[in-house]
Amino acid sequence: MIRLTYASTALKEWNEQELLKLLQDCRTNNGAKNITGILLYANGTFFQVLEGDEATVNSVYAMIEKDKRHKDVTMIQKENITERAFPYWSMGFDKIDAKELSNMDGLNDFFEHDFTPSGFASHKNIIGPLLTHLRGKLVKQVAAECHEELPTEHDDPFIRFLHLSLRAGVKFLALLMVAVILLSILDVLFTIYEKISHPPYLMLTTNDLLETFGSFLVVLIAIEIFINITLYIRSDVIPVKLVVATALMAISRKVIVFDYKHLDPQYVSASALVVVALGITYWLVQKHD
Repeated sequence: MIRLTYASTALKEWNEQELLKLLQDCRTNNGAKNITGILLYANGTFFQVLEGDEATVNSVYAMIEKDKRHKDVTMIQKENITERAFPYWSMGFDKIDAKELSNMDGLNDFFEHDFTPSGFASHKNIIGPLLTHLRGKLVKQVAAECHEELPTEHDDPFIRFLHLSLRAGVKFLALLMVAVILLSILDVLFTIYEKISHPPYLMLTTNDLLETFGSFLVVLIAIEIFINITLYIRSDVIPVKLVVATALMAISRKVIVFDYKHLDPQYVSASALVVVALGITYWLVQKHD
Protein backbone atom coordinates (compact mmCIF):
# COMPACT_ATOMS: atom_id res chain seq x y z
CA MET A 1 0.00 0.00 0.00
CA ILE A 2 1.25 3.49 -0.85
CA ARG A 3 0.45 7.14 -0.27
CA LEU A 4 0.88 9.41 -3.29
CA THR A 5 0.77 13.19 -2.91
CA TYR A 6 0.65 15.61 -5.81
CA ALA A 7 -0.21 19.22 -6.60
CA SER A 8 -1.41 20.92 -9.77
CA THR A 9 -2.56 24.28 -11.08
CA ALA A 10 -6.19 24.78 -12.14
CA LEU A 11 -6.66 26.30 -15.58
CA LYS A 12 -9.38 28.55 -14.16
CA GLU A 13 -10.78 29.56 -10.78
CA TRP A 14 -13.21 26.90 -9.54
CA ASN A 15 -16.45 27.92 -7.86
CA GLU A 16 -18.11 26.02 -5.01
CA GLN A 17 -20.52 24.06 -7.20
CA GLU A 18 -17.72 22.90 -9.49
CA LEU A 19 -15.63 21.80 -6.52
CA LEU A 20 -18.56 19.85 -5.04
CA LYS A 21 -19.13 18.11 -8.37
CA LEU A 22 -15.43 17.21 -8.56
CA LEU A 23 -15.56 15.92 -4.99
CA GLN A 24 -18.59 13.73 -5.74
CA ASP A 25 -16.84 12.24 -8.77
CA CYS A 26 -13.70 11.56 -6.71
CA ARG A 27 -15.67 9.85 -3.97
CA THR A 28 -17.57 7.66 -6.42
CA ASN A 29 -14.49 6.59 -8.37
CA ASN A 30 -12.18 6.19 -5.37
CA GLY A 31 -14.75 4.35 -3.29
CA ALA A 32 -15.11 1.72 -6.01
CA LYS A 33 -11.32 1.26 -6.07
CA ASN A 34 -10.78 1.32 -2.29
CA ILE A 35 -8.74 4.52 -2.50
CA THR A 36 -8.89 7.03 0.34
CA GLY A 37 -7.37 10.47 0.78
CA ILE A 38 -8.08 14.18 0.80
CA LEU A 39 -8.41 16.97 -1.76
CA LEU A 40 -7.35 20.52 -0.90
CA TYR A 41 -8.03 23.59 -3.05
CA ALA A 42 -6.69 27.11 -2.51
CA ASN A 43 -5.32 29.95 -4.64
CA GLY A 44 -6.02 28.04 -7.84
CA THR A 45 -3.90 25.09 -6.69
CA PHE A 46 -5.05 21.52 -6.13
CA PHE A 47 -3.33 19.42 -3.49
CA GLN A 48 -4.40 15.79 -3.30
CA VAL A 49 -3.45 12.70 -1.30
CA LEU A 50 -4.23 9.21 -2.62
CA GLU A 51 -3.89 6.10 -0.44
CA GLY A 52 -4.40 2.50 -1.49
CA ASP A 53 -3.01 -0.41 -3.45
CA GLU A 54 0.09 0.67 -5.40
CA ALA A 55 -1.09 -0.46 -8.82
CA THR A 56 -4.52 1.15 -8.33
CA VAL A 57 -3.11 4.44 -7.07
CA ASN A 58 -0.63 4.61 -9.95
CA SER A 59 -3.44 3.95 -12.42
CA VAL A 60 -5.58 6.72 -10.95
CA TYR A 61 -2.66 9.14 -10.92
CA ALA A 62 -1.94 8.38 -14.58
CA MET A 63 -5.52 9.41 -15.44
CA ILE A 64 -5.21 12.54 -13.29
CA GLU A 65 -2.08 13.58 -15.21
CA LYS A 66 -4.05 13.47 -18.47
CA ASP A 67 -6.96 15.54 -17.12
CA LYS A 68 -7.31 18.74 -19.21
CA ARG A 69 -8.76 20.81 -16.35
CA HIS A 70 -5.37 21.43 -14.73
CA LYS A 71 -1.68 21.72 -15.56
CA ASP A 72 1.73 21.47 -13.89
CA VAL A 73 0.79 18.14 -12.30
CA THR A 74 3.69 17.50 -9.92
CA MET A 75 4.20 14.40 -7.81
CA ILE A 76 5.44 15.57 -4.42
CA GLN A 77 5.72 12.37 -2.47
CA LYS A 78 5.24 8.65 -3.00
CA GLU A 79 5.86 6.36 -0.07
CA ASN A 80 5.02 2.90 1.19
CA ILE A 81 2.67 2.89 4.18
CA THR A 82 1.32 0.29 6.59
CA GLU A 83 -1.79 2.25 7.54
CA ARG A 84 -3.84 5.04 6.00
CA ALA A 85 -3.90 8.61 7.29
CA PHE A 86 -7.45 9.03 5.91
CA PRO A 87 -8.96 5.56 6.26
CA TYR A 88 -12.62 6.65 6.53
CA TRP A 89 -12.80 9.09 3.63
CA SER A 90 -12.96 7.98 -0.01
CA MET A 91 -12.06 11.62 -0.52
CA GLY A 92 -12.11 14.22 2.21
CA PHE A 93 -12.22 17.84 1.14
CA ASP A 94 -10.99 21.12 2.55
CA LYS A 95 -10.75 24.71 1.40
CA ILE A 96 -8.46 26.78 3.60
CA ASP A 97 -7.20 30.33 3.70
CA ALA A 98 -4.00 32.13 4.59
CA LYS A 99 -5.12 32.92 8.14
CA GLU A 100 -5.65 29.24 8.92
CA LEU A 101 -2.30 28.17 7.50
CA SER A 102 -0.46 31.01 9.24
CA ASN A 103 -1.42 29.50 12.59
CA MET A 104 0.21 26.16 11.76
CA ASP A 105 3.79 25.45 12.72
CA GLY A 106 6.04 25.43 9.66
CA LEU A 107 3.41 26.95 7.37
CA ASN A 108 3.47 30.59 8.47
CA ASP A 109 4.41 32.08 5.08
CA PHE A 110 3.91 29.08 2.85
CA PHE A 111 0.38 29.93 1.72
CA GLU A 112 1.16 33.40 0.42
CA HIS A 113 4.35 32.60 -1.50
CA ASP A 114 4.73 28.88 -2.13
CA PHE A 115 1.26 27.31 -2.34
CA THR A 116 1.97 26.07 -5.87
CA PRO A 117 3.09 22.73 -7.34
CA SER A 118 6.70 23.92 -7.48
CA GLY A 119 6.41 25.34 -3.96
CA PHE A 120 5.23 22.00 -2.60
CA ALA A 121 8.00 20.20 -4.45
CA SER A 122 10.66 22.42 -2.89
CA HIS A 123 9.16 22.35 0.61
CA LYS A 124 8.42 18.66 1.13
CA ASN A 125 9.05 19.04 4.85
CA ILE A 126 5.68 20.77 5.28
CA ILE A 127 3.71 17.77 3.93
CA GLY A 128 3.72 15.97 7.29
CA PRO A 129 2.39 18.90 9.36
CA LEU A 130 -0.17 19.73 6.67
CA LEU A 131 -1.55 16.18 6.53
CA THR A 132 -1.73 16.03 10.33
CA HIS A 133 -3.68 19.31 10.36
CA LEU A 134 -6.09 18.21 7.63
CA ARG A 135 -6.73 14.84 9.25
CA GLY A 136 -7.42 16.55 12.57
CA LYS A 137 -9.99 18.83 10.94
CA LEU A 138 -11.83 15.91 9.36
CA VAL A 139 -11.92 14.00 12.65
CA LYS A 140 -13.33 17.06 14.45
CA GLN A 141 -16.03 17.45 11.79
CA VAL A 142 -17.13 13.85 12.26
CA ALA A 143 -17.07 14.21 16.05
CA ALA A 144 -19.22 17.34 15.85
CA GLU A 145 -21.85 15.50 13.82
CA CYS A 146 -21.93 12.44 16.12
CA HIS A 147 -22.21 13.81 19.64
CA GLU A 148 -23.05 11.53 22.54
CA GLU A 149 -26.56 11.28 23.94
CA LEU A 150 -25.24 11.63 27.51
CA PRO A 151 -22.11 13.79 27.11
CA THR A 152 -19.74 14.00 30.02
CA GLU A 153 -19.05 17.63 29.11
CA HIS A 154 -21.85 20.16 29.58
CA ASP A 155 -22.10 23.87 30.41
CA ASP A 156 -24.46 23.19 33.31
CA PRO A 157 -22.68 21.33 36.17
CA PHE A 158 -25.98 19.83 37.37
CA ILE A 159 -26.81 18.41 33.93
CA ARG A 160 -23.26 17.09 33.69
CA PHE A 161 -23.72 15.35 37.06
CA LEU A 162 -27.01 13.82 35.90
CA HIS A 163 -25.40 12.59 32.68
CA LEU A 164 -22.53 11.00 34.60
CA SER A 165 -25.02 9.36 36.97
CA LEU A 166 -27.07 7.97 34.10
CA ARG A 167 -24.00 6.69 32.31
CA ALA A 168 -22.92 4.91 35.50
CA GLY A 169 -26.39 3.42 35.77
CA VAL A 170 -26.35 2.21 32.18
CA LYS A 171 -22.93 0.64 32.69
CA PHE A 172 -24.28 -1.16 35.76
CA LEU A 173 -27.21 -2.42 33.68
CA ALA A 174 -24.74 -3.69 31.08
CA LEU A 175 -22.85 -5.53 33.82
CA LEU A 176 -26.08 -7.10 35.08
CA MET A 177 -26.96 -8.10 31.52
CA VAL A 178 -23.65 -9.95 31.20
CA ALA A 179 -24.54 -11.86 34.37
CA VAL A 180 -27.96 -12.67 32.90
CA ILE A 181 -26.35 -13.92 29.69
CA LEU A 182 -23.98 -16.21 31.58
CA LEU A 183 -26.86 -17.58 33.67
CA SER A 184 -28.91 -18.09 30.50
CA ILE A 185 -26.08 -20.13 28.99
CA LEU A 186 -26.04 -22.31 32.11
CA ASP A 187 -29.81 -22.70 31.77
CA VAL A 188 -29.39 -23.91 28.18
CA LEU A 189 -26.85 -26.50 29.32
CA PHE A 190 -29.12 -27.60 32.16
CA THR A 191 -32.12 -27.87 29.84
CA ILE A 192 -30.22 -30.08 27.41
CA TYR A 193 -28.83 -32.23 30.23
CA GLU A 194 -32.27 -32.63 31.78
CA LYS A 195 -33.84 -33.72 28.50
CA ILE A 196 -31.22 -36.31 27.55
CA SER A 197 -30.65 -37.73 31.04
CA HIS A 198 -34.17 -39.11 31.42
CA PRO A 199 -35.72 -42.06 29.60
CA PRO A 200 -35.63 -42.41 26.71
CA TYR A 201 -31.98 -41.44 27.07
CA LEU A 202 -30.31 -39.18 24.48
CA MET A 203 -33.66 -38.68 22.76
CA LEU A 204 -35.49 -35.39 22.34
CA THR A 205 -39.18 -35.10 21.50
CA THR A 206 -40.60 -32.28 19.41
CA ASN A 207 -41.64 -30.40 22.55
CA ASP A 208 -38.17 -30.91 24.01
CA LEU A 209 -36.59 -29.42 20.89
CA LEU A 210 -38.93 -26.42 20.99
CA GLU A 211 -38.11 -25.80 24.64
CA THR A 212 -34.38 -26.07 23.90
CA PHE A 213 -34.64 -23.67 20.96
CA GLY A 214 -36.50 -21.25 23.21
CA SER A 215 -33.62 -21.32 25.70
CA PHE A 216 -31.12 -20.60 22.93
CA LEU A 217 -33.18 -17.64 21.71
CA VAL A 218 -33.34 -16.18 25.23
CA VAL A 219 -29.53 -16.05 25.26
CA LEU A 220 -29.40 -14.41 21.82
CA ILE A 221 -32.00 -11.83 22.79
CA ALA A 222 -30.06 -11.01 25.95
CA ILE A 223 -26.90 -10.50 23.88
CA GLU A 224 -28.77 -8.15 21.50
CA ILE A 225 -30.09 -6.14 24.46
CA PHE A 226 -26.56 -5.87 25.88
CA ILE A 227 -25.33 -4.50 22.54
CA ASN A 228 -28.22 -2.00 22.52
CA ILE A 229 -27.23 -0.78 25.99
CA THR A 230 -23.56 -0.28 25.11
CA LEU A 231 -24.42 1.50 21.86
CA TYR A 232 -26.77 3.80 23.72
CA ILE A 233 -24.01 5.21 25.91
CA ARG A 234 -21.63 5.57 22.96
CA SER A 235 -23.76 7.43 20.41
CA ASP A 236 -26.94 9.44 19.98
CA VAL A 237 -27.79 7.41 16.88
CA ILE A 238 -30.42 4.82 17.79
CA PRO A 239 -29.35 1.52 16.19
CA VAL A 240 -32.69 1.00 14.43
CA LYS A 241 -31.62 -2.13 12.61
CA LEU A 242 -30.42 -3.77 15.80
CA VAL A 243 -33.58 -2.81 17.73
CA VAL A 244 -35.83 -4.20 14.99
CA ALA A 245 -33.75 -7.39 14.82
CA THR A 246 -34.06 -7.82 18.59
CA ALA A 247 -37.83 -7.36 18.46
CA LEU A 248 -38.10 -9.77 15.53
CA MET A 249 -36.06 -12.38 17.39
CA ALA A 250 -38.20 -11.97 20.52
CA ILE A 251 -41.51 -12.44 18.70
CA SER A 252 -40.04 -15.35 16.73
CA ARG A 253 -39.15 -17.05 20.00
CA LYS A 254 -42.77 -16.77 21.13
CA VAL A 255 -43.99 -18.22 17.83
CA ILE A 256 -41.60 -21.17 18.12
CA VAL A 257 -42.91 -22.16 21.56
CA PHE A 258 -46.61 -21.52 20.79
CA ASP A 259 -49.00 -24.21 21.99
CA TYR A 260 -51.49 -23.83 19.18
CA LYS A 261 -54.00 -26.17 20.81
CA HIS A 262 -54.64 -23.67 23.60
CA LEU A 263 -54.28 -20.33 21.77
CA ASP A 264 -57.02 -18.25 20.18
CA PRO A 265 -56.78 -17.88 16.39
CA GLN A 266 -56.89 -14.09 16.83
CA TYR A 267 -53.77 -14.19 19.02
CA VAL A 268 -51.90 -16.31 16.51
CA SER A 269 -53.00 -14.05 13.62
CA ALA A 270 -51.93 -10.91 15.49
CA SER A 271 -48.53 -12.44 16.21
CA ALA A 272 -48.15 -13.34 12.54
CA LEU A 273 -48.90 -9.72 11.54
CA VAL A 274 -46.27 -8.45 13.98
CA VAL A 275 -43.69 -10.83 12.50
CA VAL A 276 -44.54 -9.69 8.95
CA ALA A 277 -44.43 -6.00 9.93
CA LEU A 278 -41.06 -6.37 11.67
CA GLY A 279 -39.71 -8.41 8.77
CA ILE A 280 -40.70 -5.71 6.27
CA THR A 281 -39.22 -3.00 8.53
CA TYR A 282 -35.94 -4.89 8.84
CA TRP A 283 -35.80 -5.38 5.06
CA LEU A 284 -36.40 -1.65 4.43
CA VAL A 285 -33.71 -0.65 6.94
CA GLN A 286 -31.31 -3.18 5.39
CA LYS A 287 -32.09 -1.86 1.91
CA HIS A 288 -31.49 1.73 3.04
CA ASP A 289 -28.09 0.80 4.51
